[in-house]
Amino acid sequence: MTNNVYGIDLGTCNMKIYCKVSNKILNEKNTIALVNKDQIYAYGDNAYAMYEKAPETIQVTFPVAGGVIADFNNLQSMLQIYLEKHAKGKLRGAEFIVAVPTDITELEKKAFYDMFYKSKLKPKTVLLCAKPIADAVGLGLDVNQPTGIMVVDIGADTTEISVISLGGLVLSALLPSGGNKIDESIITYVKRKYNLVIGQKTAQSLKERLGSGIPGREDTMVAAGRDVVSGLPIELEMSGDIIYDAIKDNLNSICNSIKMILEKTPPELAKDIIHSGIYITGGSSQIHDLDQLFADITGIKVNTCEEPEECVVRGLVKIVSDSKFKHLAYSMKSKILL
Repeated sequence: MTNNVYGIDLGTCNMKIYCKVSNKILNEKNTIALVNKDQIYAYGDNAYAMYEKAPETIQVTFPVAGGVIADFNNLQSMLQIYLEKHAKGKLRGAEFIVAVPTDITELEKKAFYDMFYKSKLKPKTVLLCAKPIADAVGLGLDVNQPTGIMVVDIGADTTEISVISLGGLVLSALLPSGGNKIDESIITYVKRKYNLVIGQKTAQSLKERLGSGIPGREDTMVAAGRDVVSGLPIELEMSGDIIYDAIKDNLNSICNSIKMILEKTPPELAKDIIHSGIYITGGSSQIHDLDQLFADITGIKVNTCEEPEECVVRGLVKIVSDSKFKHLAYSMKSKILL
């Protein structure tokens, strides 16, 4: 097997790329700034800095939406530029392993495969792996054992709730709700209650600094926006309780979905989950006291981890590097031939 292995997790908000040669994770915003509709002006963090600030001549887009590829050609071009500029080691003849959500169509999975297989990178092989499986492996869990594991991955556009055993998915649900929906709820709530229009980035900052799974957070933050009545820019101090009221319905929705999956879980696997606990990952799992909320609702302990947004990409490389996990990845080409 080639030494050049790249683990790819194309999230809605961030793209995470693990390069085996450098042993580093490249983590940048999955954002493209376009001019003349199809010419890449900027990408990654530089493009995201232009979001909500660019003139009409520059269009800032997110090429992955709802967990699937929405802008194939521009995303493929951006990935090639990014890898050639930042990745260490040879790209041609390298092996790529790509994480894909579970509850998407075969055609949508094939788009992830073709993104690399039909690119100018000329890879040796392209493998796909179910995102929840990679997530669990990245957490350091042995998914091959006959033991029930529950993983809740809260991303930007989606939340994926999965029960894993013997290297496969027993139950899985992909919810169209994540960090972006929570940001939108903050924007709507602040506008309705305070007549203040704030941007997506401000809402995200409020979520990260003041958001909480349970009420009572005492931190405050000054948010700037446009007053609906006067039309002028103003600043307003926001408290943790305000943000809690704005996001509690979103969090309760995720809680209800977790409970529904638990209700469908076979008794023996449910027993394992009670002993090991629920694992939460994804960028939005870092909301303060979210683990406490899930524990209160389910009565099951909740496990968190460091750098939860990078769990999937860490798991991908373990899957390709460790022979006992290699069978968890598959080639879309072989599936098509079958």
